[in-house]
Amino acid sequence: MKIATYNVNGINGRLPVLLKWLNETEPDIVCLQELKAPQEKFPEKAIQDLGYHAIWNGQKSWNGVAILSRTDEVQEICRELPGDEEDIQSRYLEAMVAGIHVCCLYLPNGNPAPGPKFDYKLRWFERLTTHAAELLASGKPVVLTGDYNVMPTELDVYKPERWHEDALFRPEVRQAFKTLVDQGWTDAIRKLYPDQTIYTFWDYFRNAYGRNAGLRIDHFLLSPSIAPRLTAAGVDSAVRGWEKTSDHAPVWIELSDE
Repeated sequence: MKIATYNVNGINGRLPVLLKWLNETEPDIVCLQELKAPQEKFPEKAIQDLGYHAIWNGQKSWNGVAILSRTDEVQEICRELPGDEEDIQSRYLEAMVAGIHVCCLYLPNGNPAPGPKFDYKLRWFERLTTHAAELLASGKPVVLTGDYNVMPTELDVYKPERWHEDALFRPEVRQAFKTLVDQGWTDAIRKLYPDQTIYTFWDYFRNAYGRNAGLRIDHFLLSPSIAPRLTAAGVDSAVRGWEKTSDHAPVWIELSDE
């Protein structure tokens, strides 16, 4: 089984890129972030025409997440991260797909830091960590994936010395990610490639993609009951070079059968 995560940076504006990638790679389950489309503007028919079931949590102009499945129905569990009833940002979606508990997330950027946006990011991280502990306690096979907006280590960022004051790399955020992983999650990319420079995002400016001046901010965390099934992982970095593409590239893992 192949599972992918992809921050599309506007699903309607990038729809030709998304459909081309889906058609070429045929992942079984896909988590999308940053739809930037209200609920009624999600391109459901175009997705269905490629053979995918879909659920989504849209929001006008900003945020938005979706879960697609090529083989099984997507059974929605929740569309809000527990812990703050007043949080109206569409950043989380949770479903059961093919026997796997799939959690799709778009963690806040947090800039400028320090400030209210950074505080919101840290609170969101705390809520995620609390919920993740409950998911682990269930013993279910859980995949916690999406755009985390954090580079966990200096290996995950081009020229880390330039990023120490950024909300994606501040020590508080890196510690929050470490605290989450230390609950018992497996970082799929680092499990298979512990020392390799791997990026998932390249800015549109200063020829970042051409220079490979990137960041690794899109992550797969696997629960102990599913981590042993991990057989492969990678980044479809060539997609970042396509015309009118997102500033992120799709990230994927492959799991063996139970």
